[in-house]
Amino acid sequence: MADHPVDEKLPPLKMATTGLQHVAAMYAGVVAPPLIVGAAIGLTAAELTFLTGACLFTAGLATFLQTLGIWKIGARLPFVNGVTFAGVAPMTAVVASTDDKSDALPIIFGAVVVAGLLGFLAAPVFCKAIRFFPPVVTGTVITLIGISLLPVAFDWAQGPAPTADDYGSATNLGLAALTLVIVLVLRRFTRGFVKQIAVLLGLIAGTLLAIPFGVTDFGPVADADVIGFPTPFHFGAPQFQIAAIVSMCVVMVVSMTESTADMLALGEIVGRPADEKTIAAGLRADTLGSAVSPVFNGFMCSAFAQNIGLVAMTKIRSRYVVAVGGGFLVLMGLCPMAASLIAVVPRPVLGGAGVVLFGSVAASGIQTLVRASLDKDNNVLIVAVSLAVGIIPIAAPDFYHAFPENAKIILDSGISTGCVAAVLLNLVFNHIGGGRERDAEDVTHPMEAGDELTESSRAAAAP
Repeated sequence: MADHPVDEKLPPLKMATTGLQHVAAMYAGVVAPPLIVGAAIGLTAAELTFLTGACLFTAGLATFLQTLGIWKIGARLPFVNGVTFAGVAPMTAVVASTDDKSDALPIIFGAVVVAGLLGFLAAPVFCKAIRFFPPVVTGTVITLIGISLLPVAFDWAQGPAPTADDYGSATNLGLAALTLVIVLVLRRFTRGFVKQIAVLLGLIAGTLLAIPFGVTDFGPVADADVIGFPTPFHFGAPQFQIAAIVSMCVVMVVSMTESTADMLALGEIVGRPADEKTIAAGLRADTLGSAVSPVFNGFMCSAFAQNIGLVAMTKIRSRYVVAVGGGFLVLMGLCPMAASLIAVVPRPVLGGAGVVLFGSVAASGIQTLVRASLDKDNNVLIVAVSLAVGIIPIAAPDFYHAFPENAKIILDSGISTGCVAAVLLNLVFNHIGGGRERDAEDVTHPMEAGDELTESSRAAAAP
């Protein structure tokens, strides 16, 4: 009996090239969170290179765990894992609230470890409770993730730092705009592999164009070692702060929700539908990978939806291809010189690419909301209020200034507050007191929550 396409082992050359393609499609997404958090802390170029390499390394380990699996851990699907965007806003909130910035990463790492372990224990229960996270909730949260990250791209586009003389200069904004145009042109007029790596090619082109303006610094590459290892707890032993832990636990719920939706979508695409057992195993891999990641100085890991679109486009369904991609990520993490390449990219260039990268996250959330039965007044209210609550820290940064510092770590994360609001409002309007039955009377053919999630996930996975 022939192997299922998911378990097929391709010829070595094809395995390597298609594995690299998966890395190219997700590389910019993996390195963006450490860049954002590292810049907020004020890390040196060498420290930023180390943190980036650590995130690549741990993304590779998490991908191994997800694709190859051990015991009841791992969905054993072509499922790419990397640093989740959902954790960026809460992590930068932790940085902002920490007086001694050298404590910021240990506090973040401690919170991620606890959230990962709790998530691992909750995986078998969470996969049964997914009906409380329909598209109206997941779509709202994913949209908030993108919206919360867009200000970062706008800040990058203006230059290195607000204190710099050229911050917001025409040169910096011009480089950002040019990079954005390059990415858009590549996405519009190219196909296949080149189209998939348009953001990466835009970063390279923008960096080269920035050289004549003197804003490209190749020092980090020259100073980086060829071989290195992400020393465990390089930035200090984990610290456990309650507010940060609560905030990252909320992020873990968001990540588990996204991963569940992605597994449902991927299962449909590869012809091996994800059942409850598969989802539980996949969530265990996500959460265990996240719990182990801080040991090697990495952040919380989750599924990368853009790689699901790549599977759908190429029709290559082998999980071993993605495992090879995970191997490349590990090798890049063990080569500081490779990891340092991203430090060469000028911030205005990153800003131009970030508009596409972060905007695409918001667009993905909107795409999910399209499938969320917004013809129902209840769902419109859920989205409206949750988005409003989540946007408060962006639109009015000082809104919670009178609250205790520990509370502000959570409240200043629009993703966390928006997620909590969406879940609670969904419970009130669609579950408690027969809300689901009342809604059912308003539509001819209501869909079950699981069906809605599968449909929205399939749409989000489309290339």
